[in-house]
Amino acid sequence: MTVPHIFNEALRAHRRDRAAQNFQAHDFLYAEMAGEMLERLGDVQRDFQRVLLIGCPDRRLIDPLEARGCAVTCADPGTIWAGQYGGDIVREDSLPYAPHSFDLILCCGTLDTINDLPGALIALNRALVPDGLLLLAMIGAGSLPRLKAALLAADGDRPAQRVHPQIDVRALGDLLARAGFAMPVADSENLDVRYGSIFSLIADLRGMGGAQCLASPPPPLTRAGLARAAEHFAQAAEPDGRTRERFVILHGSGWAPDPGQPRPARRGSATVSLAEALRSAGDRND
Repeated sequence: MTVPHIFNEALRAHRRDRAAQNFQAHDFLYAEMAGEMLERLGDVQRDFQRVLLIGCPDRRLIDPLEARGCAVTCADPGTIWAGQYGGDIVREDSLPYAPHSFDLILCCGTLDTINDLPGALIALNRALVPDGLLLLAMIGAGSLPRLKAALLAADGDRPAQRVHPQIDVRALGDLLARAGFAMPVADSENLDVRYGSIFSLIADLRGMGGAQCLASPPPPLTRAGLARAAEHFAQAAEPDGRTRERFVILHGSGWAPDPGQPRPARRGSATVSLAEALRSAGDRND
């Protein structure tokens, strides 16, 4: 099967290297993902020894894992973030690790810009020991609706793709199952952030390494187009002048198959429903 070439892998790494200069000022999304990962990991009643952490801009995940007694191997698509903790530069769909190298893999905030997401999940499964656990978090469909609308307004009757394509929570669950994970789970949370201008939002995306890295980049916005985008974004502002933007975070988990694992309950047998929690990261500076 031919893998679509949606993302420029060299540009992806460059975006992450550029973000390393001042990541702490724009780390709220990674912080939310990492915090939720640690909370979910805390609910797992077993010990892990060999951990692969993909996405390591800081020690937010490294320190708690080492405190649990884990030996942590860091990896990142970017050169700077991989090297700062003695880690490996990786592409998730072609990992440089032998099969069954880890009993836990955490993949935080990188899989939304990989060309072969099904292949990446298969590679992650292969790197786990039987009954090893994968936890992942990534940006999903439904994110950045205000920005997308503003950029469409900027382009007028000749719109260009300026924001990454994204998968939804149902697709993530299906992909985990197709990759061979046992007991796959996928869910999502909404993170709302308020901005004083579109330029503050763009600065956050660049500062977290999330600027577009499309293989076929759109033409640059003209000054007039950027002004139209800023005006359209401001039209959605709340009474205090700030515009609410949404990030949809997808969470996924799955276990590498093992004959001793429990089998999932019969479909439709659940008796408790889960309500989606809405969280706010507060305001972002102008």
